[in-house]
Order: sequence, then structure tokens, then C-alpha cells
Amino acid sequence: MDGVVTAEDSRYVRIEVPEEPSRERISDFREVLRSYTREEAMLEAERCLQCALPFCVEACPITQDCRGYIGLVAEGRFDEAASLTLRENPLATTLCKVCYHYCEDACVMKGRGVPIAIRHLKRAALEFGTSDLEYVPSAPRAQRVAVVGAGPAGLMAAWELGLRGYPVTVFEGQSAIGGQAGAIPRYRMPNHELLVDLQRFRNFDFTFVEGKTAGVDFTVESLLEQGYRAVLLTIGASKAGYPGIPGENLPGVLPALDFLYDVNQGRAVVLGRKIVVVGGGDVAVDAVRTSRRISPGAHVTMAYRRTRGESPAGEEEIRETEPEGIEFRWLLSPRAILGTSRVEGMEFQRMELGAPDASGRRAVRPVEGAIDTIECDTVILAIGEKADLTGLPAALGLKIGHKGWPEGGRTGYETDVEGVFATGGRSVVHAMAAGTKAAEAIDAYLCRKEGRTPQPRPDPFGGRDPPPAVPEGYSAPAWKP
Repeated sequence: MDGVVTAEDSRYVRIEVPEEPSRERISDFREVLRSYTREEAMLEAERCLQCALPFCVEACPITQDCRGYIGLVAEGRFDEAASLTLRENPLATTLCKVCYHYCEDACVMKGRGVPIAIRHLKRAALEFGTSDLEYVPSAPRAQRVAVVGAGPAGLMAAWELGLRGYPVTVFEGQSAIGGQAGAIPRYRMPNHELLVDLQRFRNFDFTFVEGKTAGVDFTVESLLEQGYRAVLLTIGASKAGYPGIPGENLPGVLPALDFLYDVNQGRAVVLGRKIVVVGGGDVAVDAVRTSRRISPGAHVTMAYRRTRGESPAGEEEIRETEPEGIEFRWLLSPRAILGTSRVEGMEFQRMELGAPDASGRRAVRPVEGAIDTIECDTVILAIGEKADLTGLPAALGLKIGHKGWPEGGRTGYETDVEGVFATGGRSVVHAMAAGTKAAEAIDAYLCRKEGRTPQPRPDPFGGRDPPPAVPEGYSAPAWKP
């Protein structure tokens, strides 16, 4: 009969994720996406086909066994689902709020309807299951390791090393742990998640040193001289990029990451009534949504040089932003910021799509004589970041990743200075994957020094046998660093 949804059809319809009404949520920083109920989580998990070849797992940079915990949630076995999740993901409470869920993009259900709400089922596993677990380190080792940067890459590396018994000191230039995750707005991650994750680290021999910056308060050489047997740099890309246009130094021009950090730290931020955010990535989206909340009634515009379909921002982020009263202006490239004593407007070159380039992405080219001017009193630049290498010696031979973070140029992220490694990643979970690989390389390096054989990651909960590296059916990673 017409209009009747069969049991088979219902498998392709996602259980709707509860969401705060757009008119109400823009008045403050309340969390936009709410939790499933226990029953909703089980119904959503029952949609999973439990594929023999887990494309979702292959798409995950840290090889999270999402197929496994989804199956447990479907059966109402939330304690086991939480344990399975935390077995390979020490930042799971954080990731269930902010991960870009590459697993969902790979879900076979996406081709038939809507992918399984994998990230939200991880959240359900942790909220309804016993998740206050303790990680258990192996027998202590005498080789101390310094990790510079307490973002996702540094914390993941510290966890991997701590499980193997290494004492680790983590240095963070900001006043709080989290690195660039500290710029994630509270409407996405309220602020307690990382603290919950770090509580599970309490048995490790870890020391956190905050407010100390590499190259300013200490050097790589000084750490080695203090007896650290290895140093890992995970300093990320936190230095704002500028477009190199007239007026970019006018009062009223703000770097997006600095702006987001200041808002999260409760510092006073003064915005005007006509705000333009330049950029098309997730930082730009965070900036327009945050501007909307701290400057009620202001007109907020996001301008990007490509189209919506080519915006690097996640589709979920764009979808959530649209009903919040943001104006999107596509195919506009910044040309000049106008004003004398402060920002008064912004001039853009109108663009159009050209033929695909070597990567398959369509190039953009200027439309001759087409200039658009937007009146504004505040400009927030979200056009990319780069690493701040101030004080880091050139002898390290660092190479820069395609999103601006520094890496070691040798195999296993090792730099040209023995015992010093460097890594990073383009998202929280990619950074975690990079931290794992760097930690494994450091363990192998330290084992060679002592004539030991490197071992796989031990059971994080102190079991005698290490957990399987990948779930059954896994063939090869589908992701790229």
C-alpha cells in the first residue's frame, strides 16, 4: 500500500539524532546535538548490516572497531560496547562529539539510504555503559620521553607510550591541555569531555607541564640534555595564515583560531554588527556560528572562493549552520579589506569554476571585471594555519605536512636529530593516528638502544594477551594521512 513503510524500508531510515531548536540555541552555547535514548540507540544500531568486510573500520584512521561496538549496542550490551570502544580509543569521549566520522562516509548504508549514526552510537556506548575505566601501564621503564604538544597527536602518543611503561612528560604551550581541540566551540563539545578521557590515564607515570612553549621556554636540545631519551614534537599548525591583501592589519581583523580560543577561555571579544568570515573549512564554520552567538542580531556572512560542494567543511557542519541565520557567499576570493582607522568593508573578486585540475578538483578562475563589495566592521580570517617554528633548530630538517604541521623527514617521523621525532594530522582522529605511529617508532628506537624487541600495544586494561590489531575481515586502510 502507498505510504506504508515496510520493515525492510525502515532499515534505510536513520533514527533522528535529537537537536536543539535553531532559534533557541543561537542565544547561547548549549550543545546542539543531544544524546540518543537507550532505546533509540539500540534501534539505530539494529540497522547495521554487520558487514563481513568492515568498510567503516577501514575508513577509521585509528582502526576503531565500530562494527563491533555497534553490534553490542544493538543487543543492549552497553558495558561491553564501552570497553571495546575504549580499548583502542583513549579519547573516545571527545571523539564522540567532534570526530568527522569518516566511518559513516564509508558505510554501505549510505549508498542505500542514510549511513548508520556511528559517532552517536559511540556516544551511547559511553553514556549508557560503564566508561569510567582505568588504563593499566606495563612494567615501568627507565627511558623517559618528552612529548611537546598536548593536542590529540601528543595525547595519543603519550597513551601508547604509557601503556608500554614509559614515563612521559607532556609540554603544552597553552594554559590548558587539548591543543587546537581547545578552540572547538562549546556548542559542539561542552568542555568536560577531554577531562573525562584524561581521568582514565591516572595510573600512568605522566607529568603535564602547561604554559611552556618549545623554542621559547625550553629547547629540544635542553630536553635531551635533561635526560629524555626521546622527544616527540606535536606542535600542530596554530599560526594564523593571512591572504596578503591590503588592509589585513586593520583593527577589526581577527585570526579565527585566536578568536575561538579567546571565546572558549572566557576572554572579552568585541565584534561589530556586520561580520564577514573568510574561509570555507570547519574553522570558518565554527567562527560564523560563534559570532552569531556572541553578537546577537549581527549580520554574519561566510565568504569562500569555491562552491558549497567544494567546501572542506563537513556537510553536517554546514547543515547545522544554515538555519542559524548565516549568509553564505560562494565563489568570492578576498581582494582587499577596506577602511582607514578600522575595518569598513571588504572587496572580493568574483570567481567561477573552470576545468578539473590534476587532482580531479575543478579549478577556480576570476570573472573578469566582477568585483563585489561587502560592508562590514569585523573580518575574521579562517584561511588556514601553519606551524610556528620559532626557536626550533633548522638542523631538525622538519618537513611541513599539507595542512601546515611539521613532521620528521625520515622514516617513522624521525627528524635529522637522533631521538627527536615530529608528527601531526589534518583532523583530531588523523592526528591521533599519527601519534600512534610516532609512538610505535619511538618504542622501536628505544628498544634498539637496549637490545629489546618491540612488542604490539599491550591490553590497555591489563590483560595478559594484547587485543587484536584489527577486527576480522579488515583488509587495508582506506584513509590517507
